[in-house]
Amino acid sequence: MLTVHAAPLVLPVGAAAVAQGAVAVEGDRIVALGPYDDVMAAHPAARVRRWPGVIAPGLRQWHAVWLLTRCYHPDPREADELGDRPLWGEEFERLAAGMDATRRAGSVRRGLQQMLRYGTTHLAGRFHDPAVRTAVARSGLTEVSPVGAPGILVGEPGLDPFTEGHDLPGSAHGPLIVGARADLAVFDVPDEAALCAAGAATCVATVLGGRLVYRRR
Repeated sequence: MLTVHAAPLVLPVGAAAVAQGAVAVEGDRIVALGPYDDVMAAHPAARVRRWPGVIAPGLRQWHAVWLLTRCYHPDPREADELGDRPLWGEEFERLAAGMDATRRAGSVRRGLQQMLRYGTTHLAGRFHDPAVRTAVARSGLTEVSPVGAPGILVGEPGLDPFTEGHDLPGSAHGPLIVGARADLAVFDVPDEAALCAAGAATCVATVLGGRLVYRRR
């Protein structure tokens, strides 16, 4: 089914922002992008999803390998003991010493789910670990080259791609263009400046290959 994602502002990256814009998606492809009225005139039978804020390209996580192999993502049932943030360094090493394959695989899956909550659609890195490689493939997230990565992670790991990307062009996987794969994210902010200031924690929806894989309830 053809779906039109509409928002007060569409930020394609590499092209002018579109006020009262829309992105039409069919299958896993973007088939139209522009003002909402124009997109709907071309696709009057489309299902419409209206979002607050801005529609932007999905984001790229530069430190995905580190976050998935050197961090533990606690199960919600462990929150009282371990909290709800990724554990790394000595805490990770302590847990890893007694961690079986099932628990480790659960951490990887939760890490990927958390990335979707931050509008991430692309992961930079080469995933040599079979369990991680399988989980990434099943998630639908796209693995991309780490060439151009900002460098070795220093300090506390973060799930927000803006931490390393800084601005939208530096954090997005690429521009939203007709014919490209429909990887996009929606952020509840009024404009690009507010998005860069507030970061990807403002994400309210992530679309991966045309599928709505995360929606804030």
